[in-house]
Amino acid sequence: MLSKEVIGPQTLSPVVTQSQARQIAKEFGTPTYVYSQEVLEQQATKALAFPNDFGLTVRYAMKANPNKTILKIFNNKGIYIDASSGYEVERARAAGIPGERVLLTSQQSPHNLRDLLKEDIEYNACSFLQLRSYGKLSPSSNVSVRINPGAGSGHNNRTNTGGPSSSFGIWHEDLSVVFNILNRYDLDVQRIHTHIGSGSNPEVWQEVAKKSLDIFERFWKAGFHPKILNLGGGYKVGRMGGEESTDLQKCGKPVKRLFGQIAARIPTKPRLEIEPGTYLVANAGCLIAGVNDLKSTPNYRFIITDTGMTEVTRPALYGAQHPISVVPTKRTNPEFANFIVSGHCCESGDILTPAKDDPEALQERKLLSPEVGDLIVVGGTGAYCSSMSTANYNSFPRAAEVLLDNNLRTHLIRKRESLENITNNELEVQLNYAEGGQDDWR
Repeated sequence: MLSKEVIGPQTLSPVVTQSQARQIAKEFGTPTYVYSQEVLEQQATKALAFPNDFGLTVRYAMKANPNKTILKIFNNKGIYIDASSGYEVERARAAGIPGERVLLTSQQSPHNLRDLLKEDIEYNACSFLQLRSYGKLSPSSNVSVRINPGAGSGHNNRTNTGGPSSSFGIWHEDLSVVFNILNRYDLDVQRIHTHIGSGSNPEVWQEVAKKSLDIFERFWKAGFHPKILNLGGGYKVGRMGGEESTDLQKCGKPVKRLFGQIAARIPTKPRLEIEPGTYLVANAGCLIAGVNDLKSTPNYRFIITDTGMTEVTRPALYGAQHPISVVPTKRTNPEFANFIVSGHCCESGDILTPAKDDPEALQERKLLSPEVGDLIVVGGTGAYCSSMSTANYNSFPRAAEVLLDNNLRTHLIRKRESLENITNNELEVQLNYAEGGQDDWR
């Protein structure tokens, strides 16, 4: 097991020890993401044990972190892929994931859908337009359909993907239109898909599962034959102490009972699919960064780091909370004080310690008083950090990514970007400029 070190009120990420953080920073520089193979595999095992009666497929929502090494680890565990764009499909295939293990569910119809279908991927239509387009390309075939069940869950409206305020899927009251399109193109439905958002309330999950199974039954009564019900992901993971995490067993047992009830009413035993993303990778990752400067105002003391919204956008976007600890490089007698941790971007919102769920407000953290040259470790950065970063803002290159394997050896799985990488696609053009110029300033 990887050790977990405590420095006063700080708890270091379970991914690395202090000594490992120092060594990784020395070898790979900062900022650097670090992922634990052990934690990734532990979370995969928990997901694969989700309660079910008639079979289970776990799909990794690869938008959470699409690094090909992580995809390969999950593929080896028998986990399939949930892709959110045609580009993600291509990344999964490039990582060696078989096409038949990939389900494409996208807001935007991919320009190369015809080519992707040749890879034997499964397609999940999320709108009338997508369903018609698929029917024209592949009549008399199977398809999946995403339905908005009319309810959702999430800690704010930016993480809620179900209900009347969400554009994801086809509204559940419009099934007659879906049936007409299916009949027009002689399509049968392999899978019904719903997704409610990033919540942890098992009562909401049970409610939406029941709504989804009712929709599933309506398809059978209309003459279609879905065999799979995909309930999506949205299993919340507590990154901070005291934050609630989804208990998959508690969440899944009532859903399992509901599946048994519907199996008694229709001529099939529906297979269950789930699509965890955050659950699988969030706490399997941390970010190691450097302390660049220290500043004070009459109200606050600031730690200035060499990371920020370019690597961890969630605090600025959601007011999301990540555990942060200071790793000293020299001192042995630490003192603690309250700090605001600031990012390196020229942006007032680039703060790693906002108030919970309120990116407009600041919340001090009690941390080891750092010196310039110390390190900070930001926990819970395995999900929606590298993949959702404000990449290249202020022309900062993308961070390196490192895997800590089961033997505690480090592997570089993504090189640090260079300025040349950023500017490679810029082209020189010849322009005629207006008279005047930089010397005509008066």
